[in-house]
Amino acid sequence: MEKEKEREKLGARARSLKQLILDMEDEVLANAGVDVFEEVFKLVFAKLYDELSCFREEYPHLRFRNTNTATQLKANIQKIFDEANAEWEGVFPKGERIKLTPDHLQVCVGSLEDYKLFNSNLDIVDDAFEYLVNKSAKGEKGQYFTPRWVIDMCVKMLNPKEDETLIDTACGSAGFTMHAIFKVWEDVLRDEGSDASHLFTLEKKPKRCDRYVQDKVFAIDFDEKSVRVARCLNLIAGDGQSNVLHLNTLDWRRWDETVKEQSWIDTYNPGWKKLRRLLTDARGGDYRHFNFDILMANPPFAGDIKQTDMLSLYDLAHKVNKDGTLGKLETAVGRDLLFIERNLDFLRPGGRMAVVLPQGRFNNSSDKRVRKFIAERCRILAVIGLHPNTFKPHTGTKTSVLFVQKWNDDPAAGPLCPKVADYNIFFATQRLEAKDTSGDKLIAKTRKAELARDRHGHWVVQHDLFGTELEDGTRTPEGIAEAFAEFAAKEKLSFF
Repeated sequence: MEKEKEREKLGARARSLKQLILDMEDEVLANAGVDVFEEVFKLVFAKLYDELSCFREEYPHLRFRNTNTATQLKANIQKIFDEANAEWEGVFPKGERIKLTPDHLQVCVGSLEDYKLFNSNLDIVDDAFEYLVNKSAKGEKGQYFTPRWVIDMCVKMLNPKEDETLIDTACGSAGFTMHAIFKVWEDVLRDEGSDASHLFTLEKKPKRCDRYVQDKVFAIDFDEKSVRVARCLNLIAGDGQSNVLHLNTLDWRRWDETVKEQSWIDTYNPGWKKLRRLLTDARGGDYRHFNFDILMANPPFAGDIKQTDMLSLYDLAHKVNKDGTLGKLETAVGRDLLFIERNLDFLRPGGRMAVVLPQGRFNNSSDKRVRKFIAERCRILAVIGLHPNTFKPHTGTKTSVLFVQKWNDDPAAGPLCPKVADYNIFFATQRLEAKDTSGDKLIAKTRKAELARDRHGHWVVQHDLFGTELEDGTRTPEGIAEAFAEFAAKEKLSFF
């Protein structure tokens, strides 16, 4: 009952993009005989373009509106989509058509036309696309996008800079890269004396902001639908350029086959050329080792890898002999374990990483070898225990975020992180839940016990990961990220 009252207070502004899509499904899409993901994505894609082109005064008014007859409307929406597809290449094939009938399209446009995507909190876009991507997975293991408040904590704790390269090796809808972009943009705008905003905004950014996205930010995912969502958001952020690539992160020996396919080249080659420049051996051929400054990822936990040709590439896929040498291959290895090793290969000496892992990796006696593997290669900076409801309703798996920095005694190789035998580690646990047991977000309260909005008018999810400035000029209490910043300064970590 209490939850229902809170929802009443939220009013119409609380209606999410996901809820609109669910309503459209009930009314139209379920019986339209189309791929729901594809058709909704086309409409969101066209609407984003329409909002942006109108803001840039290319058109006097928004065109994504329910006007004229159903047939005329379909021609109009197709025209907007075609313009968007020409402007932002590599999300949809050239010549792609909207497959909804004019009557079905009329209902969908009517639902979406008053919904503003730009200047929105990207959390709402995530909710919608997580639902669509998983719905289209047809019973396969779902991809659970990382909640934005967890992402923001990681960004605050790793503190990316304008001159540093960054990658997400299991990018989903590009949450880590987009929020790192927002953080660096804030720094750039502040440096240039402009008002800083974390929002998905329409305003033209300084050239430094575009260059950061185009030259420093990369993302990879093996799921083609997720890549297209991530690519769409990054294309807009990067002013038409994107380094989001459709690759299998774990199976890099097959990249040579993938990158020779003409359809892949047509879409991804510009970003691929930039990624190759960050190889440790820039001559190419071996795609194992890179020189990234920062890596943030939430790799898929579910499922073991059993292919021996892939497992043979990884130390963690081998048993260890009594003398410490590598022994026989394991028959099956957890996907997340391979991601730990692979992610460390992406980092230069002194590079730093945040990765979401099942809590068992930190506790299980059987995973002692994994913990030793990490400690030999990195300084463990922090372990943050997330609330058990973090990934609900999809899974109740308890997770933690591991923060590390690769050892480095050579200032010429990268940021210094001198190897020492004994050092302090920051440990913290999220105590204030951001979701209830059903997976519904819980909204923070102001000091007056009212539901809290941030300075941009978005609802603030309650948590104790970091403090947020509210629209009334107050802040929610500081949390784990601020405490880590104090720890990092005291420890004289290179990136604070």
